[in-house]
Formats: sequence, C-alpha cells, structure tokens
Amino acid sequence: MKVRSGKGGRSRSRRIEVLSEYAARITEYPALLNKYPARLWRHGRDLARKPLLRNALWMFSGQGISLLAQAGYFIVIARLLGSTEYGLLAGAAASVGLLSQYGAFGSGLLFLRHVSPDHTKFREYWGNILMSCLTLGTVLVVVLRLVAPLLLRDIDVRVIVLLAIGDCICGQLTTATSQVFQAFERMRYTAMLNTAVSCSRMALAIGMLLTLHHANALLWARASLAISAATAICGVAIVTVQFGLPRFRLRLFGQRLWEGFIFAVSGSTTSVYNDVDKAMLAHYGMNAANGIYTMAYRVIDVAAMPIRSIHAAAFPRFFRHGAEPGGLSSTEHFAKRLLRRTSVLGLVVAVGLFLGAPVIPMLAGKGFAPSVMALRWLCLIPFFRSFHLSAGDALAGAGRQSTRLVFQMVAALGNLGMNLYLIPRFSWRGAALASLITDGGLGVMLWIVLGWLKHRMRDRPVRNAVLQPQGS
Repeated sequence: MKVRSGKGGRSRSRRIEVLSEYAARITEYPALLNKYPARLWRHGRDLARKPLLRNALWMFSGQGISLLAQAGYFIVIARLLGSTEYGLLAGAAASVGLLSQYGAFGSGLLFLRHVSPDHTKFREYWGNILMSCLTLGTVLVVVLRLVAPLLLRDIDVRVIVLLAIGDCICGQLTTATSQVFQAFERMRYTAMLNTAVSCSRMALAIGMLLTLHHANALLWARASLAISAATAICGVAIVTVQFGLPRFRLRLFGQRLWEGFIFAVSGSTTSVYNDVDKAMLAHYGMNAANGIYTMAYRVIDVAAMPIRSIHAAAFPRFFRHGAEPGGLSSTEHFAKRLLRRTSVLGLVVAVGLFLGAPVIPMLAGKGFAPSVMALRWLCLIPFFRSFHLSAGDALAGAGRQSTRLVFQMVAALGNLGMNLYLIPRFSWRGAALASLITDGGLGVMLWIVLGWLKHRMRDRPVRNAVLQPQGS
C-alpha cells in the first residue's frame, strides 16, 4: 500500500505533531499546579521567619484585637452609662490622659533605647521602670486630685482619682512591661498584654450591662481600675520570671531623668494633639458632638493600627541603626524603607474609610449617623501618621528625641490654639480640621528637619577634611 505524499500528507503530519505537543503540555499541567502552591508555601514560610514581619504580625494581631475590643466596649459603655454619664467619663479620661505619660517619665522608652542594643543592662533599667511608675505615678494622682476638679467642675472627684490611679500608675506599668518585651523583640507577650486589658474591659462592660442594665461613671471607674491593676501585676510578674529581678539604682534614675523627661513630654504632646479636642468638647458641654467625634476617631485608631504595628515592631531597630557609625543616615534610610510600605497602606486605608463610613450607624446605632461625615473628614489621618511616625522614629533612634520633641510641642500648641478658636464656632468639624492640619503639618516638618540634619552631618566631615593639613 502506498502512502500518499505531497502537500496533503505533509499538512496531516504537521497536524499530528501539533496535537502531540498539546497532549504533552496537558500532561504537564498537574505537575505545574502542584508546583506553584509549593512555591507559595515556601515563600510564605520564608517571610514568616523574618523577625520584623513576624513581630509586626504579632503587634498587628494584638493591637487589632485590642482596638476592636475597645470599640466594642465603648459602644457597650455608651448604652450602660447613657449619653450624659458617657460624656462626663470621656471628658475625665481625656483629661487624665493628657498627663498620664509623666507617670512612667519615659522609663519604658529609656529601656528600649539602652537595653535594645545591650541586653546586659536589663536589671538596672527594669528597676528604673518600677521606681518611676510607682513614685512619679503617685505624685501625678495627687496633682490630678487637686487640679482636675477646677477644670472639670461637673465631674465627681472620685472618678478622676480612680481613673488617674488606673492610667498614671497601672496603665503606665503595663505599657512599660510591653516595651520590655518589645526591646527583646518578643512581640507575642506585648500583644498578649494589650489584648488582655481590652478584652477584660469589654467582658466587664458586657457583664455590667447584662446584670445592672445601667450604671454611672463612678461605678465604671472602680471596675476599670480593678482590671488595670490586675493586668499591671501580671505584666510585672511575667517580666520578672522571664528575664530576672530588678536592680534599683537611684544614681541611674538621676542620670536618665532629663532624657526620660524628654520622652515623657514627647508622649504627652502626642496625647495633647490626639485628645485635647475631646476634653475641650466636654468642657464646652458638647457631649453629643463629643460622642459623634470620638466614635469616628476610634475608627481612625483601628484603621491606623497596621501602620502603628509595623512601627512598634521596627522601633527597637531604629535604636540599633542609630548606634551604627552612620547614625542619622542609617536611621533615615531605614525610615524611608518603611515609609514606602506604610504610605501606600495609609492611602489604601483612607480610601477604605471614606467608602466604608456608612457602616458606622449600622454597628453603633442610628444616633451615630453624623459620625459618617466625621469619619470622612478624618480619613487621611492614617496616611499622615505614616509620615510623622517614620521621621520621628528615625530622629529618636539617632538620639535626636529632643528635636522630635520640639516639633511635637509646636504641633501640640498649634492644635490647642486651633481648637480654642474652631471648636466653639464649628463643634466637631473644627476639631476634625485641627486634627488634619496637625498630623499633616507634623509629618512635613519632621521630614524636612530630618533631611536638613542629615545634610548637615554629611557636610561636616568634608569641612574637616579641607581644614586638615596634608600628610596628617
């Protein structure tokens, strides 16, 4: 039998070859489908092994659960206390928060700065934390007992004292113990402490709502103090068991007093431009507006949590970069690397907040419908925070915390002045405008001064080289 050759035979053989190639590729597809998930799994496993990412995830999970629990118990407290008592409690808490940073006097951040590069200094700086929180925190409670009633006349002085003990002593101890674990890059314990406080308060608020149905600010302050004290005691015990006993050195306390004061003032200025607007709304008796604005601000805090988690995990590394020969240049380079990620994340969060704002009244109730507009006003704050957190941490890591403090004080004073003018005239809208200007302006100022300082430090060796004689 003869096989027909020619053009028809060649085209048939070509079709057979093509079909054979397709069949061979199809047989390879199952192997490819198995190959790519394995690559993704290995890639995810390698990422999970990176300390910065792992610690950021721990901080993200801890702060995420904590802030969600806070949002939940604020809603429960609003129903438990009613609008009037809730407004009084919010005003008292904001007033105490303006001074509570001085309870630890920056001892937790001092621990981060000096123990992160050298873990052998743990015992003396741990003792410094305990001395600062117990002594200076007690002094603050006495000061608030005497001064706060003059500014907030409608609030029971016992509420102020209980909140002051819980925040200035117990709360600062809990924060400082979290910073101890942060210095050792054990963010799991930091996340656990943050979660324990918020979830305990939420459970307490739900229990009180189910059993009492209604309470006042004084009763809630007592219950909240019990939670704060229990958490602080647990935190101190865990640190002592994990790392060792403290060593108390009054000389070290005196040596680091000024540096700790700078850290404390820096923290208090942050509280000023974050919380003074809420205290002023309460002072002017705008309790409904305060509730609307505070609810929107709580959502902003939750939304900014991923950015804050990244910076909390990276903060000890700023001090390590600052201890390198490059100093400021090294911390500035590290800050830029972080900013490339956090700024994009901030923009994504801002768009999500603007589009998702109508969900607030569905969750919190129809009474919070105006919070939709308030949230849309404030939605850019996470983006602005990515800038001033990165530049500020770079300055702190290079030992320029005093420079950061100066600009934070400028921002706090500017925010206070804007609120004094805007809140009486525009209520919560004035407070929102002041917050936007403050966060955005602080980010711009800190990056300008960071670039200027880096440029000046870079020029200094060049001048010295010119003045140096040849052959030396």
